[in-house]
Amino acid sequence: MRQAVLGIDIGTSGCKALLLATDGALIGSETATYELAQPRPGWTEQDPALWIEGTRQAVGRLVAAHRDVEIRAIGLSGQMHGLTPLDEADRVLRPALLWNDQRNGAECEALTEKAGGDAALRGYTNNRMLLGYTGGKIAWMRNHEPDLFGRLKQVLNPKDYLRLVLTGEKATEVSDASGTGLFDVRARAWSFSLMEKLDIDAGLFAPCHESPQITGRVSRSGAELFGLAEGIPVVGGGGDSVIQTIGSGVIAPGDVQTTIGTAGIVASALDRPIDNPGSRLQVFCNVAPGKWHAMGVTLNAGFAMSWFQRLLRGFAADRDWSYDDIAAAAAESQAGSRGLVFLPYLNGERAPHSDPDARGAFIGLTGLHGPSDMARAVMEGVAFALYDIFTVMREAGIEASVVKASGGGARSVLWRQMQADLFGCDVVTTQGAAEGAAFGAALVAGLGIGLYETPEQAAALCRPLTREAADAAGRARLSPGFAVYQALYPALRDNLHALSRAFDDIQT
Repeated sequence: MRQAVLGIDIGTSGCKALLLATDGALIGSETATYELAQPRPGWTEQDPALWIEGTRQAVGRLVAAHRDVEIRAIGLSGQMHGLTPLDEADRVLRPALLWNDQRNGAECEALTEKAGGDAALRGYTNNRMLLGYTGGKIAWMRNHEPDLFGRLKQVLNPKDYLRLVLTGEKATEVSDASGTGLFDVRARAWSFSLMEKLDIDAGLFAPCHESPQITGRVSRSGAELFGLAEGIPVVGGGGDSVIQTIGSGVIAPGDVQTTIGTAGIVASALDRPIDNPGSRLQVFCNVAPGKWHAMGVTLNAGFAMSWFQRLLRGFAADRDWSYDDIAAAAAESQAGSRGLVFLPYLNGERAPHSDPDARGAFIGLTGLHGPSDMARAVMEGVAFALYDIFTVMREAGIEASVVKASGGGARSVLWRQMQADLFGCDVVTTQGAAEGAAFGAALVAGLGIGLYETPEQAAALCRPLTREAADAAGRARLSPGFAVYQALYPALRDNLHALSRAFDDIQT
């Protein structure tokens, strides 16, 4: 039988399962989608049962289509920061609070103050307590759902809940633990001293391992549920934002990855844990032992495109307005969108401005602008958001020799060229990047059972697919718009907050 490793990614909108042959060839992949709940503005939740059913469907179809494949190991990935609360019998207490949930701002501020302020908190973790992080969600449950909190015995991230169902074991690994706000990324260990200071029970958290370490094996019940052979080793895996870097071939300093999915990510591999400048980045443990990871996340990348798509479909329902249609319309405009700038802060923002009350805007509209200019401004606004994050990374000493683009947005030649012009270096896509975090999970599974001797050897399997070269003339046309983009948030911040408060008053 052909031998392979299985990568599983629990995403925000669906589960992807992927089989990777031991020689690095992609055998096949399957995806099963599920819904996201938004009970109030700024709140995002998901029933963990959807992850399990999505995995069952995706893995089931994949295994059925490739019955001649023997699975040697399984790697897990998933959306980061999600709070999956369990009681003493491992029953889910409430829908999981997701990475983009914005309800816990007051709790994050209170935890930061209790830690001694932002600088003191960085001394424990090298990160600020962002709204997306698990620590603030725990505090929110304690403050707003005391009855449920009283029954809370275990907190797991999404992929680690899948591990529990798959193997019966409770475990996590260093990359996902880094995104809780309660983890010492320098020491690659839980910060029990911080938990004590914040009055958070350390017993809520699972043991933490390095990402390639075997953390369990498929149990009898897991085998029956997912159609897998009992006893397959399951490695630690990694949070999606981190593990997809190795899946794009990003492992050496100078390699930078951008991701345009629902959110947008700029990430770089590090050989040491840099100090976090002004807490504007996220500095995490890498899935490669002995390496670290710096990134910034904008909450509004592909989401901004889907929002614009809904607008177009509402006003011009005679067309489908696929993403390709929107990109084609944008190509009819010109670099700089004829003087139109789009702020993409439709869900608030995380980096480089941590602000749940930030709001989106078109700036510079005239009577001469049309849908093509607005389409291009949306795409440029997302590219500006990515490059805005990179300017902070550059302040920390990170430079880009090549950008490896990933996520659904990487399929757009126009978006890739915008990035090449802004970053001033080649933008490439790779086989692994096209497949997302599931590809990285499969590589880490291979590392865990010794298929690859080093992370560098695993990353080398990510073969280049496309390349866009930087164009100085294109950069010159984009630079004025980017300069305005960077100046807009500081200038509009108070007004955006006023609008946010007015909207909240209307909602309540």
